[in-house]
Amino acid sequence: MGTAVGETIEKTIILSEDDIIDFAIRIQDLNPLHHDPDYAAETRFGGIIASGPHISAIFLAMGPTHFSQYGPVLGLNFNVAFRAAVFPDRTLHMQWKVTDVEDSDSMGGEVVTLSGTVKDESGTILLTGEGQLLIKDAV
Repeated sequence: MGTAVGETIEKTIILSEDDIIDFAIRIQDLNPLHHDPDYAAETRFGGIIASGPHISAIFLAMGPTHFSQYGPVLGLNFNVAFRAAVFPDRTLHMQWKVTDVEDSDSMGGEVVTLSGTVKDESGTILLTGEGQLLIKDAV
């Protein structure tokens, strides 16, 4: 299909405070660290931080978006670990790397294994992830 071990997917984003607050409210993550600037200012973070679902959603969507060029994509499993807080207006570098590709006749496609990180501009690791997705054979 064209997928190979070592292939990388990269994305760079910056989330504003408004982006973070809007996402938290939309998904009903009512932890005030994600939507209440006055509350968040009084915590050890000193202000709003992004919710885990916000960062992981963007990060996890990178795989299916990229691999859909080869055919229909289905997520099989993903695990993420939150390593540090994600603050607004920081440059976030997201990267996935293909670590394994296996043909699966029983699933009708390739099982792609990924490993990745999200880092800020200083190189601090904010999130790590591993997962597998299936790229289905063309119909």
